Order: sequence, then C-alpha cells, then structure tokens
Amino acid sequence: MNTALGHRGPDDNGIWTDPAGIALAHRRLSILDTTAAGHQPWSDPSGDHLVYNGEIYNFRELAAELTAQHGVQFASGTDTEVLMAALRTWGTAALDRFNGMFAFAWWRAESEELLLARDRMGIKPVYFAEVPGGVAFASEIRALLASEAVQRKLNRTALVDYLRYGTVHAPATLVEGVELLPAGHWLRLQDAEVELHRWWHAAEAIAEVEPWQGRDHAVEVVRDTLRDAVQLRMRSDVPLGAFLSGGIDSSAVVGLMQEVSERPVSTFSVAFNEGEFDESPWSRLVAKRFGTDHHEIRLTAEHFLEQVPAALEAMDHPSGDGPNTFVVSAATKAAGITVALSGLGGDELFAGYPVFQRSRQLMEYRWLTSWPLGLRKTAGRTYARLKGTVTARKQADILSSDYFDLEHTYPLSRQIFLEEDLRAIWKGGQIPGNRVFQWVSKEIEPNTAGFFLPFYSKVSVAELGTYLQHTLLRDTDQMSMAHALEVRVPFLDHRLIAAALAVPDAWKSPTTPKKLLTDALGDLLPEEVTQRKKMGFVLPWAEWLRGPLRPLCEQGLGVLSRLDVLDSNELNRLWNAFLAGDERVNHTRIWMLVTLGDWMDRHGIA
Repeated sequence: MNTALGHRGPDDNGIWTDPAGIALAHRRLSILDTTAAGHQPWSDPSGDHLVYNGEIYNFRELAAELTAQHGVQFASGTDTEVLMAALRTWGTAALDRFNGMFAFAWWRAESEELLLARDRMGIKPVYFAEVPGGVAFASEIRALLASEAVQRKLNRTALVDYLRYGTVHAPATLVEGVELLPAGHWLRLQDAEVELHRWWHAAEAIAEVEPWQGRDHAVEVVRDTLRDAVQLRMRSDVPLGAFLSGGIDSSAVVGLMQEVSERPVSTFSVAFNEGEFDESPWSRLVAKRFGTDHHEIRLTAEHFLEQVPAALEAMDHPSGDGPNTFVVSAATKAAGITVALSGLGGDELFAGYPVFQRSRQLMEYRWLTSWPLGLRKTAGRTYARLKGTVTARKQADILSSDYFDLEHTYPLSRQIFLEEDLRAIWKGGQIPGNRVFQWVSKEIEPNTAGFFLPFYSKVSVAELGTYLQHTLLRDTDQMSMAHALEVRVPFLDHRLIAAALAVPDAWKSPTTPKKLLTDALGDLLPEEVTQRKKMGFVLPWAEWLRGPLRPLCEQGLGVLSRLDVLDSNELNRLWNAFLAGDERVNHTRIWMLVTLGDWMDRHGIA
C-alpha cells in the first residue's frame, strides 16, 4: 500500500505497527522542516501516532498559543508536531482552529481508537473500506486495491452517478465497498463502534460573519481576507510558485503574492502555438505588471497529446478532465517548484460561471409553469430538435418539468448524460435517483442555522459541494501529486468562503465578470484582465478522439461494452454518431466513457 503511494511522497517513508492491531504508513513530500524531524508516522511520547497529508497554514500561531497557554514545547519546525499537540490538547475541537487542507489518521493509544478527518472543502482525500478483520484507509484508491483486501468490483450504483456527471460524489466511489470520507467530516473507530460526524458546514459558517456595514465594508473584508489567505499559503521551506493563466483568479493570487513577497514570485503558464486557445498574452501581461519570474511552458497540441497516456495512468479515479492539470504540474515540478498556488475556487465564490446567471433567469421564468404541460413539452422538443445541442435538450427538460427552482435546475446544469440518455444506455434495472438533487435540496434549504442564503450563495454552495469538490479538486490533487507537486488554493480559505456566501446578491451581481472580487482588488489588476472574456482551457479533443486517440477510445469503449448493465449497441451508436460529427454527441461524453473504460481495465475493476 505504501509503495503504491510513492509518487505522492518521494522524500521519505515510514511504517509503524502495534500489537493492538493498528498499522500506519506514510510517504513524505517534505515542505515544512525538510529535516528528519518531520518523519512520519509521527510518534508522541504518550504513545499516540499520526499520519497526515496536507498543510496547517496557521501552525505557527497555534504553536505559540499551545506554548503560552498549555506549556507545550516543540522540537521541530513541522506543522505535523503542531497538529498532534493540538489534537491532544483540544481533541476534535482543534479542527475548528485549523486553517489548512488536510487528511489525517490519529491513533489514540490509551483509548485504542482511530480518528480519520478531512478538511472543510475536501482538498485532500481519504478513502476507506471495511476489510476482513478491520478497516483500511489511504489517500488514494490504488493503495486500497494494493492491499489485496478490497475486491476489485465495480459499484453499479455509483456508475450511474458517473454517467450523469463524469465523477462520483462522496461518500460513494466506483469501487464497491470503498468510500470517500465527505469533506468537513471525521470518522471515529473504536472496537466495533463507528461514529461519523460533520464538523463544518459552509452554509452554517456564514452565521459567524459580522453584519455588513455596507458594500464597501464587504469589499474591504474580501480584500483583506484573500490577502491573508495568500500570505498564509506562502509558508514553505521549499521553492514555491503559482499557476498563472492570465484570468482574474490566478492573476489576483499572483498579484497578492507579489505584494507580500520580498523577491519575484515564480509564475508558470502554458502557452500554445495554436492561437485560438493560447492565453499567453494575458499571462505575460500580468507577469510583467508584477515583475514575476515568469516561466512560459510552450507546447504544441501534439506535445500535449503525447502526455495523455501518462495522465490516464495517473488517474486514481476516472475523470472527464484532468490532463490539463497533469501537463502544467509536470512542467512546474520540472522547473524545481514543489508548491504552487492556484486560483481555483474564485468562479464558485464570486459568480464567475454562466450557471449563476442561467439559474437566476430560470427562477424569473417560473411563470411558464402556468402553461399546459403538453404545450411546454411540445415547445421544448421543437426547440431541442432545431438546436440539436445538449444545452437545448436540458432547456427542453426544464420546460417539461413542474419546477424551475434551483434544487431542480442546478443538478441538470452540470449533467452530461441526461435521463433520456441513461434510459437508453442502462440495462441494470431501475435507474438510481439523482444524488446531486438530493444533496443540493438538503444543503440550501431555507434558514440553515438561522440564516437565509442569498440566491447566488445557494448556487455557490451547490458548485462548491459538487463540481468543485468532486471534479476540480479531485483532478487537481491526483494530477499534481502524480508529480509530487503540492497545490494550494487561497480562494478556499474557510474565512473567505463564509464572507463571500454572506454577501447579498445585489453586491455580487455580475454586471462585469466577478464584480465584487475585482472591486475588492482595486487597481491591483490591469483592466485588460478584469474585462477579458472568460476563455477556459480549450484543446482540439474532438479532433484527437477521431484521430490519434481513436484506438484508445475504441479500447476503452470495448471494456464498457462488456458490462452487463450497459447496452453495447447504444455505446456503438454513440461512438458512430460522434465519428460522423453529430453535435448531439460531443467529445465530453465520449472522453468520460473512454477514461472510465481505461481506468477499469488498468485496475482490473469488473
């Protein structure tokens, strides 16, 4: 199991076992106190032991408090020692004091109990499974499979979740019996007793935000909190840099990094020769403005394409996205950087995605429910047939329903295979219900903790808990750690999340891209960046799947065709329609199927 995680921590490793029936193993990526003092599993004189992945950014402040108020003396400069001391002093209440990203296992010798815990946003993962004689856990599924105690059996129910969204939402995974500890939760194991507890809730956190004294006050809080979040995440004893696309979020992070840094920040961007998806002019503009030590990773589409097989091999859990992060992380690590800051999370907090505006508009169209259902269905089908796009089909589905509220429209907005598609491809009996609908309905219910969420904040909660956590953060973790590169995300500082969610819609309304955020940044960013149209990271995937990646596609689809719960004829029809250029079958659908088949084949999942 430890060897299977070698890519995550190439600097050191250790294993500790105890006759009580506990074994802990760790692979270390040395970042804070790179000496042997940071070796894990960490042992405390009390007999407690700890394995831990991530960073507690405010460890210095916590160490000072523990020394001043509790007399704790520290022998190293690592946050691991502070984490253990905080847990022994405050118990699980210590989690509320941590500002960081983490997943850890704490063995308490006296009570013989194990505590597994995960950070508020689930930036760092921990998977677990009941196995003969106990429980196994790890940062990646591949380590659990390496134990040979977990059956390599496909979770059919989770497969439907994957078909809908190109990912699987916690606690389920695609491996039967393997679960992902949900973000902001801890799990306590003692003998036969198991206790699962949610220790942080995004919507409830806003109740702790001080009442606003006007929009200017909110702007000030956003600026100060983001600046402090960036400064905390620059604590490192190894070379540190930042991803820079030239968009608002990454540029904000870089600008604030340079504000608090005494030397030029190292920045990294991917540049393509193909002009239609080359963002290098903007990243160069930002790098020049802040005087960073800029590294432009210039690639051809063909060079990127060559790295796709390695990116697939790095996938611990299949994803329709991810190779982008794999390529950028590889080049950043090759330049000698071990820690990189990212602008991930800005869109989700400050209404940067089109889903915010679409959701608002749909709420304003609720009067359409007064039309006869038959008329709405006919209008929807006609519109979908004329447009011939997935978006038009989603709009038709909304017209055919009786609900235009966020709980019903948001789950559809991120869906890849629609319910009609699932009925065509699924042979496994009744199709399981949409877990995203169930989760969103519960998370955004009115008056959570006595606080009514603004509408845009409801969309943010939905985005943070679904697409961000289970696609973007999962991809970022597995693709960066494949190169032993740690990625830190200042926008996901819990204080900033709470503040952004507490802001009224009128102050956040996107008259220009992410208006509240850009106002908070003042004149930090050039106007060319704040006013530029959102571009994204676009590559000629459709062309590749029909061309050089075609054998890989046919192999992956072939694996799925042998599944008893999927209709092989429908899979063949989708593939042939895609090859023929049918716009109703886009490359996203095909690629998520291919990566699933490739992952199953690679790990022997059946």
